[in-house]
Amino acid sequence: MVHKAERGLFELRQGRALYVTDPGSSALVAAVEGLTVDRLEQLRELGMDLRVVVTHHRGHAMGLPNGGPPRHLSIALGPAATPASIQRLATALRPTGHVEARPATSAEAAGLALARFGQLLPTVVSMAPDPMRVARLLEWMSDATVLDVSATEVEALVTTHAIEVTHVAEATVPLRDAESARFIFFREGNGFVQHVAITIGERAEWPDPLPVRVHSACLTGDIFGSLRCDCGEQLHGCLSYFAERGGGVLVYLAQEGRGIGLGNKLRAYALQQEGLDTVDADGTLGFGADERRYDAAVAILRHLGVERVQLLTNNPDKLHAVQEAGMTVVDRKPLHGRLNPHNARYVHAKVHRSGHWLMDMINRGIAGD
Repeated sequence: MVHKAERGLFELRQGRALYVTDPGSSALVAAVEGLTVDRLEQLRELGMDLRVVVTHHRGHAMGLPNGGPPRHLSIALGPAATPASIQRLATALRPTGHVEARPATSAEAAGLALARFGQLLPTVVSMAPDPMRVARLLEWMSDATVLDVSATEVEALVTTHAIEVTHVAEATVPLRDAESARFIFFREGNGFVQHVAITIGERAEWPDPLPVRVHSACLTGDIFGSLRCDCGEQLHGCLSYFAERGGGVLVYLAQEGRGIGLGNKLRAYALQQEGLDTVDADGTLGFGADERRYDAAVAILRHLGVERVQLLTNNPDKLHAVQEAGMTVVDRKPLHGRLNPHNARYVHAKVHRSGHWLMDMINRGIAGD
């Protein structure tokens, strides 16, 4: 039952503990993000063997051995562990001290998956339930102090393959770059994520193929004009292009920071200040190089009756994802911002670490040089 896992995600976001069960294991877990002394003490009242569970990306960044297929790791914590020291272990560029790790159990991995799905810091604390305190645990479960959820329920929530979107509302919103703009609001079937499609021009007069931009939200760049990325310039550039062509669709996805969420994106920015590039910063926090999915974008385009597109993108993964979902991509158009001293390293990382088609932008150099 997915709804139990949905409630579990709410509990983690509120800083409360979960009891995660699986036929082979069970664990009391709580998110490291927002972890308090009181919550840690609650876990200690019910469990034993305090541990912190990290993704295989974080384990790799910490230099921990992980032979065979990538496995999430469970790291032993000493009795003196505090929320602050656990947070440092989960996010620090160079954790100090000896680290003793083993593969995460299925219950621990489920708790971690739920935190990651909710765009929390992908790290949880875990304790095995103390057999001598089962009565206390059952009491707290009965009065909803602690929610129990199965690993199967978590898996059903976080690995949903077919994303359904629901049309919620729409209205005309004239824009500076395109006065004939209409905003259409969508919500994913699980109710957690919301997206917007912005259509430009009259549908009956749309060009064929239709210019389409699938754009992941970037609060810092799109709204505040951050110089650390080229997102805002790409956003406004595509709207201007749509107006010139007589129509187009911008699918604006709630996938801040390549899918890691705004809080984690700011954590990654802090790590970049310490010398990491954007890919390694995300890995240090426990994420892959790109956590985004484009199923919702394709579902929205299908809802709008779009079949043949000219895709405005520099990202080969985005192009392949749209094509593999069955959309006909007739043409690809590059969409470049301007290189500046603040985003040059980021753009180079996108080219050399992620294979983005941005060499023309790099070759133009930094304006004024």
